[in-house]
Amino acid sequence: MADHAPERVPAAQPKWRPLRLLARAVMFGVVASAAIICGGFAWFIYHVPAEEISLDRNADGIVVLTGGASRIADAIELLAAGRGKRLLISGVHRATSAAEIARIMPRHEGLVACCVDLDYSAVNTVGNAVGTRRWARDRGFTSLIVVTSAYHMPRTMAELEKQMPDTVLVPFPVVTEKLRNEPWWASAPTARLILSEYAKFVVAQLRMRIEPVPGLTDTSGGRHGAKS
Repeated sequence: MADHAPERVPAAQPKWRPLRLLARAVMFGVVASAAIICGGFAWFIYHVPAEEISLDRNADGIVVLTGGASRIADAIELLAAGRGKRLLISGVHRATSAAEIARIMPRHEGLVACCVDLDYSAVNTVGNAVGTRRWARDRGFTSLIVVTSAYHMPRTMAELEKQMPDTVLVPFPVVTEKLRNEPWWASAPTARLILSEYAKFVVAQLRMRIEPVPGLTDTSGGRHGAKS
């Protein structure tokens, strides 16, 4: 009887191979994440205009978010030009009155008294969006011109679109002199501002993916007529 050839035993896999595969997976994840972040930042920068735009349409109302130079003045000028029926100033400091706002633009004192509403409740961009939704709903507005700083516009529009998916939103970005006169990367403070705002935008996008639209249980709060 012929002897059988000895059975071959598979060579043992090197102990380090799983670690090598894990390292490759981690590296791929890091590269993919970096590509997504860089691509997202490029999209963000593209949507931060370096020049102010000229509006070619009107809307039911105008909303301006406080926090940047000349935002309120630009919004009141739009209201005076008949671009909207009323103006909401969102995120007003509790110590600020309509009379103080009128003093900034004395030419439009009567317009501020009759057609400007102050929202004292908003303390962040989410609050701005919730208050704007309530104000627009109470007024029956279905289209809004949105005024805020250029670098803040992408996050503002995202928050408003989340709260008001059926409302037509027209952005009117306010461009600072520094951003208009030099590229953002040429100034360290401007670069930090842009990078910080992009980080907030990314966090907001992640949050909005997992949270429902907040309900509005208060139908009257958050809207204050502008009175001296």
